[in-house]
Amino acid sequence: MKYFLTIFILNSLFLISCSETPLPEISEKPITDKEEVTEPPVVDKTESKLPKLHVEGRFLKNETGEIINLHGFAQTYSPFFNQNAWNNYDVYGCLSYNKRLIKEIMDAGWKMNFVRMHLDPHWSDDTSKPYVRYEGHERFSKDRFKKYLDEVFVPMAEYAISKGLYVVFRPPGVSPEKIAAGDDYNKFLELVWDIVSKHPKIRNNSDIMFELANEPINILGPNGTYASTGQGHFDQMNIFCQNIVDKIRANADNIIWVPGLAYQSSFSGFANNPVKGENIGYAVHVYPGWYGSDTEEASPELGGTMGGGYESFQRGWDAQVKPVADFAPIMVTEMDWAPKKYDASWGKSFTGEVGGPGFGANFKYIADMTGNVSWLIFTECHRLAKFKNVEGIPGQYTFLNDPEACPWPTYHWYNEYVAGNTGTEAGLEKLSILGVGDKIQILTGGNRYLIVEASFSDGSTKHVTSDTNFEISDQTILTIDNKGRLSALKDGDAVVTATYNAPNGDSDKIIFTVNATTFPLTKEMFNPSIWENGSYDENTKTLVTGQYGFGGWQYGNGIDLSGYKYLVVELGNDNDSNVSFRLFDENNYWSGPAMYDFKNSRKIEIDLHNMVKGENQVKVDPSHIYIIGFWSLGGKPIVIKDIYLTE
Repeated sequence: MKYFLTIFILNSLFLISCSETPLPEISEKPITDKEEVTEPPVVDKTESKLPKLHVEGRFLKNETGEIINLHGFAQTYSPFFNQNAWNNYDVYGCLSYNKRLIKEIMDAGWKMNFVRMHLDPHWSDDTSKPYVRYEGHERFSKDRFKKYLDEVFVPMAEYAISKGLYVVFRPPGVSPEKIAAGDDYNKFLELVWDIVSKHPKIRNNSDIMFELANEPINILGPNGTYASTGQGHFDQMNIFCQNIVDKIRANADNIIWVPGLAYQSSFSGFANNPVKGENIGYAVHVYPGWYGSDTEEASPELGGTMGGGYESFQRGWDAQVKPVADFAPIMVTEMDWAPKKYDASWGKSFTGEVGGPGFGANFKYIADMTGNVSWLIFTECHRLAKFKNVEGIPGQYTFLNDPEACPWPTYHWYNEYVAGNTGTEAGLEKLSILGVGDKIQILTGGNRYLIVEASFSDGSTKHVTSDTNFEISDQTILTIDNKGRLSALKDGDAVVTATYNAPNGDSDKIIFTVNATTFPLTKEMFNPSIWENGSYDENTKTLVTGQYGFGGWQYGNGIDLSGYKYLVVELGNDNDSNVSFRLFDENNYWSGPAMYDFKNSRKIEIDLHNMVKGENQVKVDPSHIYIIGFWSLGGKPIVIKDIYLTE
């Protein structure tokens, strides 16, 4: 992440990025003593010490074919980010301090198996060159980088590996705001990874992986603009990353993690044009407010609000991360959260509960259900080293023992991952699906996420969605995948029977009816704020959009209207706010829609097979419509009398 704070260090003014900026201290004090840590044995050339990993399909696997999802932390190497525990270019001080932190973290009981290491530009910057930007590549010295790769980064990797940690190297610094395929930053990354991948202790060593770049934002597209979305821009990002991958592959077969755009939150275009090669996954960043997740404070990069809960987070993840998770493994290389009051994390949110408000619990559930996600917490190492597995007292919590801040739940989740998901032998008492009663409604062409929870006689609960069998009375109306994603294919009713068999042989089931409809005029299903904040009254069927706002329906899977000839829309009041009815055949509000102005009429009839959009009158395809609704100048009531499809 890239917060910008002004600080004085050694009488120089720097702009500090939140990707690495130390946070204000709370109760912990920085470690200041410099006790020596025994050096581990030197890693032999190209010899892996840990079980060898490789990418196979959408999974990271070991040599026996077991699916591996790693869990870890991050570390960087400069005086400022190390609490000023050593000075200048003191190699011994840096190694001693950071090795000791790793040892103390592992001794504290953290069940971690990877560390993301920043090849910090503190060591590779040529300070005789003029300052350009924070952690910029413009002052990079190849000779200094080679020297300290040998003296700092390789020894740190060797030590981490000796402690059972796989290593993910991140290149020096942060990406410029604007990049382009073949530009100087692209060439810089090619040079860095060429040096790293040729190193005799790194080349073909499966214990060490490469994250190609840190937080690219916008790339130059074929239309001459810089952006972080759109297939044309992703095609250029593919070229940018492929240049680096090809340079690495000329030397080594280490696992590579490819970043996305928009601070590593935007990946969808890679689904159509993935980076080519073996042993490739995608490196994702996740913070509160991103992907529609809950946040107490808007992210400086991507904004965000509180209130979306699980559903919004899952939809955002599905839109941006799922497209690549469907064919390659994912590694979340930055992520944390804590209540704002602690001022001890980049993300400002709380753990919450699965299916409800909050960030942490929903993130873990989404990652676990995706099935191929490795992840870390970005909490500073000196804090992790001070963790003690002693429950806090309500009202007297600290950052480290508050269940709503990331360290406490993550510590126990990591332990659960290692222990394995063996289940309980207690009796099954109850099966429930969060938010589901006897009957629910879903938007045709949309989806809803079912979260199944089992309650046991020992008081424990477990989310068992992936272990639940779903039977549907009419599969032409609904589908449900093994992750609980319910999708409506056409209008109609279907009965769903959800059955769970517990490890001890107990069984329970839930039966409910699902009604799928294309144009529900209910508060739950009608979105008055697709663009700008609006309101909707279900009783009077009245929409009030925000200024130049848009309200209506979004169909995540797209809806097929090609089987009908007309769509009829009728208002219940006069049009005095320039109301326009619009249909989008792209899943993007800023794409061009087919537009139909009501003008002085209360009723419009749309010929679905002759819709066009834009100045060039491009034909709109009725077989995949993603957004439908009402645009207006805003602030005036729009009464929706009727909307229906007809032959």
